[in-house]
Amino acid sequence: MEKKSVIQVTRSIIPSLFTVMNLFSGFIAIKTALVDSNFVNAGWFIVLGALFDTLDGLMARLTHSASEFGVELDSLADVVTFGVAPSAIVYKLYFYQFETVGILIAALPMICGALRLARFNVQLVGFDKDWFKGLPIPSAALLIVSFVTFYFLRGEPSFLSHDEMSVAMFIVVIGASLMMVSTVKYETLPKFSGAAIKKEPAKFIVVLVAIILAFVTKGSAIFPFFLLFILFGLVRAIIIRLKKVIRERKASALFDEEELGKEEESTFGI
Repeated sequence: MEKKSVIQVTRSIIPSLFTVMNLFSGFIAIKTALVDSNFVNAGWFIVLGALFDTLDGLMARLTHSASEFGVELDSLADVVTFGVAPSAIVYKLYFYQFETVGILIAALPMICGALRLARFNVQLVGFDKDWFKGLPIPSAALLIVSFVTFYFLRGEPSFLSHDEMSVAMFIVVIGASLMMVSTVKYETLPKFSGAAIKKEPAKFIVVLVAIILAFVTKGSAIFPFFLLFILFGLVRAIIIRLKKVIRERKASALFDEEELGKEEESTFGI
């Protein structure tokens, strides 16, 4: 009597379902932008994808089912939702008019996002991280779509002219893309546990305030929050680099003084 094959359902399917929903949200965002030219709804589908992306990591930790398969699937979904979809939005909305140059600039979020994820995967040791090297691709995508949805399409703030808003579009898209492939360190989202809250209460307060402001302002606070997040990491990296240079120069000066002292002692000893 032949044994019937049984499909085994493991705990890892739970976070994977959220990852698939993230991927599907990205597909709908691309379709909404390219076919329907509804850039506001396309942006909200990317926000929905970011929610699913957060939940899949949370579910993986709760079910203790983090795996290499989950990491790879998550990266593939992120490339679509936070790379291809934002590129499609900014191309169809604005950069199409610049022909080849516009295509290249619009493709930057997708290209730099894929490079950033590939680097992350090959450097991954363990599944819990306190920081990321380079701006996380969801953060870059939310920065771009929040600028498009709440500022560029609305023509806000009013003190900026149309030409200035166009320049801002270039800066936001190119800047967010380059920050993804940079080596600037960015902290991860706090883990939702009592121990994590006690360890890093300030981080939880910042995230909570950001979420409240996003709801109160009906989304308008999303762009300023991620802009400050990016600038904070960049400024911190510059300060750390300057301190390192100063330490190296002081050490070099001290070494030179010691060598000079040795030479003087040797000269007087002749």
